[in-house]
Amino acid sequence: MTMRNITLSLFVALLGSLAAFAIAEESTKEVPAVLNFTMDSLDGKPVPLSKYQGKVVMMVNVASKCGNTKQYKPLQALHEKYADKGLAILGFPANDFGAQEPGTSEDIAAFCEKNYGVKFDMFSKITVKGDAQHPLYKFLTAQETAPQPAGEIKWNFEKFLIGKDGKVAARFAPKTQPDSEEVLKAIDAELAK
Repeated sequence: MTMRNITLSLFVALLGSLAAFAIAEESTKEVPAVLNFTMDSLDGKPVPLSKYQGKVVMMVNVASKCGNTKQYKPLQALHEKYADKGLAILGFPANDFGAQEPGTSEDIAAFCEKNYGVKFDMFSKITVKGDAQHPLYKFLTAQETAPQPAGEIKWNFEKFLIGKDGKVAARFAPKTQPDSEEVLKAIDAELAK
């Protein structure tokens, strides 16, 4: 074996070791707490939220029969504009306010497709407040987690913006439009990090 072949073999071995170390390092990175949940998609399949790690995520409790339901349109527009830039929008149907989301998962999927062409990720119906509150929303609304104002969800279409670091970066009231200047600035700022 020539000196060149020995050097090349050592170099290849070193690269292999570095690659293995990088893979091991990546696999031991801690998943941010908000992404440790597994939620069911509208078609009932479990989706680990860790799949969104490294993205900016907007979580929204949605309903089909609410005065805010028209927000599906600007949410879909945000999805179309920002999905390739690293924004994921997650819709969580909830029937907690005036029974404004009475439908089944199939009903919700059909409504969203027919009326708003929703392509962003939608999940099975959950409870976002009260005694039966889903643990994800307990986490999102906790004093320690949420930016001000922390606390209970006020109505349908409350929005939580999660940064790439997995921390709640902003919280927007139900009436705040998804395409408002305030929301767009927050999304752009988180995507730029």
